Amino acid sequence: MNQEQVFAWDHAYYMPVFARYPIVLSHGEGPYVYDTEGKKYLDFLAGIAVNILGHAHPALVRAVSEQAAKMIHCSNLYYTEAQATLARSLATLSGLGKVFIANSGAEANEGAIKLARKYAKAIHPDKVEIITAEHCFHGRTLATITATAQPKYQAGYEPLPGGFKYVAYNDIAALQAVMSAKTCAVMLEPIQGEGGIHVPDPGYLGQVRQLCDQYGALLIFDEIQSGMGRTGKMFAYEHENVVPDIATLAKGLGGGVPIGAFMAADKVAAAFKPGDHGTTFGGNPLASAAANAVLKTMQEEKILANVTAVGNYMVKQLNGLKDAYPALITKVRGKGLMLGMQLSRPGREIVQTCMERGLIINCTAGDVLRFVPPLIITREHVDEMVAVLDSVLAGAVKQ
Repeated sequence: MNQEQVFAWDHAYYMPVFARYPIVLSHGEGPYVYDTEGKKYLDFLAGIAVNILGHAHPALVRAVSEQAAKMIHCSNLYYTEAQATLARSLATLSGLGKVFIANSGAEANEGAIKLARKYAKAIHPDKVEIITAEHCFHGRTLATITATAQPKYQAGYEPLPGGFKYVAYNDIAALQAVMSAKTCAVMLEPIQGEGGIHVPDPGYLGQVRQLCDQYGALLIFDEIQSGMGRTGKMFAYEHENVVPDIATLAKGLGGGVPIGAFMAADKVAAAFKPGDHGTTFGGNPLASAAANAVLKTMQEEKILANVTAVGNYMVKQLNGLKDAYPALITKVRGKGLMLGMQLSRPGREIVQTCMERGLIINCTAGDVLRFVPPLIITREHVDEMVAVLDSVLAGAVKQ
C-alpha cells in the first residue's frame, strides 16, 4: 500500500481527532524511524516520551516475542509471574506500597482519582475536592479532562464531573488560598509536560507536601511523562526528595507497549476492596513482560546516568541556539531529556520544516518546541539534531 492510499483510507474511515503530518512511518531502529518512502528521521519525540529504549531494542523485542509465544492475555482473576514481578519492582522503585496496573496514562490517573476519593470519603463524606494546576494535562477521560485545567480540552463535553478546583502552578500562596477541610487531594505534574515543560521552583513540591499534611489531603504526582527516568531519576519527584501518597506512570513504562500504573502508600491503597476497581487488559502478561524488560534494561545499560550526562550536554547546545537566535528563542527549560524551547512565535511551521529535513520533534502549548527523545541517545545524536534545528531556525529568522 502506498502512502496516498493510507492517507485516503485514514481520511475516509478514521475519526478526525488528530492533526497528522503527511508521512507514513513503517519501522524504526534505535533513535531513528523510517517512512514507507524510505526516508530516515532522527526521532526526538519518541512517540511522545514513550519509546525510551528507542525502536526495536533487542531486549524488548525478545521479551515481547517470548511472552507472546507463551501467553498474551490472562484474566486478572488469576495470578501471573510477569505481573507480580512488575508490581514488586514499581512498589520498590516508587517507595510506595501497592500497585495497580492499567492500560494507559489516562486510566492510571482515573484510578488515582478514584482511590483518593474512596480514601478521603472514609474520613468525611464532604472531603471530595481535588485541586489541580493551570496548564496541566492528566488525560482524555471525562474525569481526567476535568482534572486538566485547560478549557480547550473540556469544551463540548459538559456537564463535567464536579469536585475539581484549579490554581496557578508553582504558586504556593494560590494553593494555600483554596485548601480546606474539603480538600481530598492535590494532583500535580512534578514537571508539566503538555503545558510547555514547566519546572517548579526548588522547594515548591515540598511546600505542597506540607500543605497536604496540614489539611489531611493526599498528594498525587502525575509522572506519566516525567517518570521512567525521563529527568535523570526514575521519578521526577526524587529531585526534591518529596514522596507522594499516590503516583502514576505510563508512556515509557512499556517502551511502546501500552501500559499504565498507579502506586499508593499502603494506608491509602487499603481503601480499595475487591470489586472497587478493575480492568480486563491491565497488567496482562504481554504488557507486564515488556515493562519488566524495560526496567531491567534501564538498570543494565545505566540509562539514568546517560540521561543526566546527555541531558546536560543537550541543554548547553540548546542554549547555544538561544544565544544565536535571541529574537526567536526566549528560554530553554526542563530536566534530563524532558526539555522545552520557548519561542516568541508559534512553532508548528518549525516542526514541519524539521520533519522535512529528517528530524522529528513537536510543538506543545503552541509555542514551545518539545524534546523528549529515546533515553539511549548519545551526544552525537544531539549534535545531529542541533545541526538540523540550527538550519531550520536560521531560515525561520529570515522570514
